[in-house]
Amino acid sequence: MNRGFMEKHYRRIKKWSKLFYPQHKLKYYPPKFVLRDPVLERVYFALSGGQQVAAIVISISNLRELSQQLESRQLSDYKSELKAAFKEIFDESNYKDDLLVVHDYYSEGLTVFIKINDDKQSVVHIESLLRTLTPKLERWMYTKYPYFQHSFEIGYMFVERDVGTIQDALYAAQQQAVAMAEKRIQSRYIETLLEMRDIIQKREIKLLAQPIIDLTTKQIRAWEFLTRGPENTSLENPLQLFSLARQSNLIYDLELLVLEKAFQLIERVGCKDDVFLNFTPITLGNKRFIPALSNLLERYEEILPNKMIFEVTERDSIEGLTFFQDNIKQLRKMGFRIAVDDTGAGYSSLHTISELLPDIIKIDRSVIQDIDTNRVKESMLKGLILIAKETGSLVVAEGIEKKEEADVLMRNQVDLAQGYFYAKPGTLEKGRVALL
Repeated sequence: MNRGFMEKHYRRIKKWSKLFYPQHKLKYYPPKFVLRDPVLERVYFALSGGQQVAAIVISISNLRELSQQLESRQLSDYKSELKAAFKEIFDESNYKDDLLVVHDYYSEGLTVFIKINDDKQSVVHIESLLRTLTPKLERWMYTKYPYFQHSFEIGYMFVERDVGTIQDALYAAQQQAVAMAEKRIQSRYIETLLEMRDIIQKREIKLLAQPIIDLTTKQIRAWEFLTRGPENTSLENPLQLFSLARQSNLIYDLELLVLEKAFQLIERVGCKDDVFLNFTPITLGNKRFIPALSNLLERYEEILPNKMIFEVTERDSIEGLTFFQDNIKQLRKMGFRIAVDDTGAGYSSLHTISELLPDIIKIDRSVIQDIDTNRVKESMLKGLILIAKETGSLVVAEGIEKKEEADVLMRNQVDLAQGYFYAKPGTLEKGRVALL
């Protein structure tokens, strides 16, 4: 055994031995990590036992958007839930013995460190593991946050045993895995952008209509127009369509197309009832919106602004939108009315209502569902009705699916209602709806 070989291993042993020094001995050798670090500790022992270690980065492509939607909840709380869910999924799989640690390690997503015996085909093993676990994590995410359209991208890299300190080796592997995940995210983003641009350019959307019923007269008082994407595609689902439009920064273009399609439909069928259209604050707060709306009104002369209601979704924040309040004032001067949608579904209802003083308050389905068997929900309804009286707003209850719910609304003198109990969305044809 030559001298150079011995010196190399002596230096390595001396470097690692610092990790085991008593704390008072470390003042001259301050390490970046101590052994109590769960990542460093578990990776070190796996490598020392002759196993390979891989860093797998799970990057959530629209994690920042989710953190904004959660509002009062911190991103760290969400990530803790995600880590716990992943650990549980791992523990229930055939790979539970491979897991070393799940960590938010230099990353906005998660980094999973796994160990692999040298006698296994490492890459094949990881790919098999990911094919098994990723769909389960996707299902957890969809169940936990069904309103949030997300996507995972994954990159992985092996920790090199003989490169620098263990901290350096871990960091290098993790950053390389992040880079792989981000390349996949970027590739998906470009595909999404091109797909959304194509839909908007080809105007491949259609509008359905759902009647809104006057609870006193049982007559149709208004219609809500609902958007659908290209038929027989995943983007026919409006949640998918608008989620991708937001992530590709094309939400304004899509919603302006929806507005023009709505004007065309109203003129074509001769609709004389009120029409509700849902818009994000992003669009209503865009400085181009009022000029664009004015141009459409010139082209579609039969459109009466006093028959149109712009719904502002309560789930979106109106904070920080420079032109939003001025645009709302302009819309009202032009004769349009404003509704706050999804009231009761999130955290900012009262703030949005107090800022906008809407003409109409739409109560979310989450409040209405099973209200006939839930006194707390009926109390919430009464509170929202009281607020509506203070602001001079009409009340529309959404998502009514059974007679018992409708009876509670009647008892509490709710103005208007919509839901499958009355009619499902369909195509509007000459003042009537052809149900799907």
